[in-house]
Amino acid sequence: MQVEQTMREILEAESRAVENIPYSPDYDKAVELIVDHVHRRGGKLVTSGMGKAGQIAMNIATTFSSTGIPAVNLHPSEAQHGDLGVLQPADVMLLISNSGKTREIIELVSLARRLIVDIPIIVITGNPDSDLAKVADATLLTGGSPEVCPLGLTPTTSTTMMTVIGDILVVNVMKATGFTRQQYALRHHGGYLGLQARNLN
Repeated sequence: MQVEQTMREILEAESRAVENIPYSPDYDKAVELIVDHVHRRGGKLVTSGMGKAGQIAMNIATTFSSTGIPAVNLHPSEAQHGDLGVLQPADVMLLISNSGKTREIIELVSLARRLIVDIPIIVITGNPDSDLAKVADATLLTGGSPEVCPLGLTPTTSTTMMTVIGDILVVNVMKATGFTRQQYALRHHGGYLGLQARNLN
């Protein structure tokens, strides 16, 4: 019974947190940056985050790639050892940090803009006053809801918010580019989804 009660409390808390994700015109700007740089100019989306946020960033990159927006995930530490070279002039970056203070991500911004001065940066964060939010071209706020972790420390609610915001971006970019079922099938041949995509009836 205790597990069920905790489950219901978590579901209610995270549902409220999702409903409280604040909209701002930066969402429109973020979608336009991705469409312009990747869909029109032929660049790619480069995502990055550290720790749990990095895993969310990788998931967002793979989802974008399967929906017509070439994307790669750049580990912020590996970026300092040569992987930064993946960046090209037409690219756009999506950086994720709940605190907006993650040292490796802050350093990545400096390194990226030293290589490509005007590379646009989209940020997902829970801290609107952070250094990361201040350097972003578009800042998407999670709403700052508390973690459901009983210690208030483990990324739980925050990673749910990051995932949802990633979904918001993906869906809106798909709509903006007119991405079709046929195009999806060309990128996702295997498994059940590939079969469903090719079933055009």
